Amino acid sequence: MTTFIQAHFLTVYPPANLNRDDVGRPKTAIFGAVPRLRVSSQSLKRAWRTSDVFKNKLEGRLGSRTMRFGEQIEAHLQSKGASQEKAREIARAAAGLFGKVKPENDKNPVYIEQLAFLSSEEKELVLALAERAFLEQKPIDPKTAGVLRQTDSAVDIAMFGRMLASSPDFNREAAVQVAHAITTHRVLVEDDYYTAVDDLKRPSEDAGAAFVGEAGFGAGVFYLYLCIDRDLLERNLGGNQELANAGIAALLEAAATTAPKGKQASFASHARASYLMVERGDSTPRTLAGAFLSPIKSKDGEGDYMALSVVALEKHRNSFAKAYGDLTKFAVMNITTGEIALANAVAFAIAAT
Repeated sequence: MTTFIQAHFLTVYPPANLNRDDVGRPKTAIFGAVPRLRVSSQSLKRAWRTSDVFKNKLEGRLGSRTMRFGEQIEAHLQSKGASQEKAREIARAAAGLFGKVKPENDKNPVYIEQLAFLSSEEKELVLALAERAFLEQKPIDPKTAGVLRQTDSAVDIAMFGRMLASSPDFNREAAVQVAHAITTHRVLVEDDYYTAVDDLKRPSEDAGAAFVGEAGFGAGVFYLYLCIDRDLLERNLGGNQELANAGIAALLEAAATTAPKGKQASFASHARASYLMVERGDSTPRTLAGAFLSPIKSKDGEGDYMALSVVALEKHRNSFAKAYGDLTKFAVMNITTGEIALANAVAFAIAAT
């Protein structure tokens, strides 16, 4: 049977603009017929992948999502004595192993058309392949190149998957599913009107500002849900259980401690989860977002929205358990009550079932 690890986070963010839409305002969603703030799963996953937590705990085991790897191949070949023309020819052929290469007359002729998620191992193999092609003066044959891997040495590729349109046999199904985070309560985006003053402006001049602008922001308690297919993660990592454990630990810590980087200089919106429920078992995964379909609100207008959100979340879980049978074990971190530390919740998540 498949083991699923599900994590439910509640995190408080003061005024912030974590994840912007196409006009620079915080992303939103209508849920339960009322507006909520939203942070996209794409934004969250990138924040975690590039976090210090991932870098420190998974050093040497992370991939790169890029269309520019051809530049590195070209520079590597030139460092080995290849002419720019020859280096570019080989770099285009090597980059083409990961996707369609841009036209030769493009300003970036060694780029590929789409982003490709590449492991460090694959990048090293391609550099070695390109170098051999230069030294032996032989063209690169995509059919015999043998640089793409069926399993991963990069944990983030194993977790979040990849698609290589030109080499679908080497696609990877994501072992981690991440929901968009939404506030547990109704939120309206507000506007911050601000001005900038010219420091060298003389008192004799007009008193007006040098610049006037507006920035949207919002605040609230966010609910985030993610699900890890433990068995698929191990398969993607070639059966490496120890590496799977390290990846799960890094993911949970990053999700609890790392915020998206949107407008951080303006809002310093660095927050940590106040509540985490980790579930482990083989029953079909399910989100607990329904706990907030009716938005959290206090009777007197002065209630603790975090405490009320915790109550609603746990009540909703218990209702599911009564209806379907309590088939998952769980552990709770709650900074208000002092229930276990994050390290204990992580240890529970990776413990043998």
